[in-house]
Amino acid sequence: MLTVYRRHNPALCKSTDRYYKRCTCPTWVEGMVGDKYVRHSLKTRSWERAVAKVRKMDATEDPTPVPAKKDEPVTIERAVNEYLADAKARELGEATLYKLNIIFRKQLLAWSKAEGYKLLREFDLRAVQAYRATWKDGALAKKKKQERLTGFFWFCIRAGWITQNPTNGLGRITVNQTPTDYFTRQEFDKIVDATYAYRENRGETGSANGTRLRTLTLLMRWSGLRIRDAITLERTRLIGDNLMLYQAKTGTPVYVPLPPQVAETLRNIPDGPKPNPRYFFWTGNGLAKSAVADWQRSFRRLFALAGLEKPDGSAKRCFPHMFRDTFAVEMLLAGVPIDQVSILLGHKSVKITEKHYAPWVKARQDQLASSVRNAWQLLDEVKTTKPKRARDSTRPLPTLVYSNQNALRNA
Repeated sequence: MLTVYRRHNPALCKSTDRYYKRCTCPTWVEGMVGDKYVRHSLKTRSWERAVAKVRKMDATEDPTPVPAKKDEPVTIERAVNEYLADAKARELGEATLYKLNIIFRKQLLAWSKAEGYKLLREFDLRAVQAYRATWKDGALAKKKKQERLTGFFWFCIRAGWITQNPTNGLGRITVNQTPTDYFTRQEFDKIVDATYAYRENRGETGSANGTRLRTLTLLMRWSGLRIRDAITLERTRLIGDNLMLYQAKTGTPVYVPLPPQVAETLRNIPDGPKPNPRYFFWTGNGLAKSAVADWQRSFRRLFALAGLEKPDGSAKRCFPHMFRDTFAVEMLLAGVPIDQVSILLGHKSVKITEKHYAPWVKARQDQLASSVRNAWQLLDEVKTTKPKRARDSTRPLPTLVYSNQNALRNA
């Protein structure tokens, strides 16, 4: 049988009754439970809570209260796994999830293990700086990776695992991004001509591979689609000569007209090795990024065959994304407002369009200069002759001035 009693402090309490209930002295318990004698503090000054604890102890075999288990330190592996699971639950894109898996599961965990870091709380500013020093990416890729690392530690703070973000002390990464070039009309014609000489053994017979590559090239140039969106394009999105680009937030579809010959070429595209009636270029099997990688290899061979050069004679670096840039630049040069170009490109804000295509403002300057010259014809003739009464600065001042000055000196 267990008994609740108080242990009075003579300096604070005048009572000597062990069972006095109205003071706030600590409560204790003693007695027998089976063959075991217990005597310890109940960790409370309330008589009612003490009695409740004793009743629970009577119902258990071991009357010794179990101390509260402290939260165990969170390991880096657990934090990474929960962060990636949360990213997947937020319905992030497949490409984004792939990058996060590379950065955290394959790189951060491997580096932490090699350097002897196991617990999340061991990560401080110096550890983060040491990890960043191992990155071999370009400046832009490093900047994006640092932003994702910062987001990871904020996730850990919200989870209550750490109290400070170790990336707060990291300096910003300076990015001097070289803008992606675009294809001039002459360069684009060379690329199209190269598709007729293109041959590749991908299970396709005759010149079907070159025809399909040429069709994909024309599609990206005249629609502004990214290579992934172009490869996974469904046939139902081509309605006449209009191609549905995407569904706006308002539910209104955004269309872009294609040149009639491009739309006809797209409808009559030859089948690939494993045709799928739903898509123009994709088989529908496997991951879309795998199909994109295959077509990117084909474009590298095509660009090598076209042999484009810079004005200084060096080889021009070419990428499939430059067809999208060509679409945007040609639209801007044709006088299409930048806000409309932004809608066609599917940008969330016109500021994004201005940011990515600001380098072509200089290219538009040629068009502006031509407009200014044309405006001269509507203005009066520019006067460049000297007025008749204008004094020639090279002639000496009149003699009268010198005479007056001599008179003043003599005076």
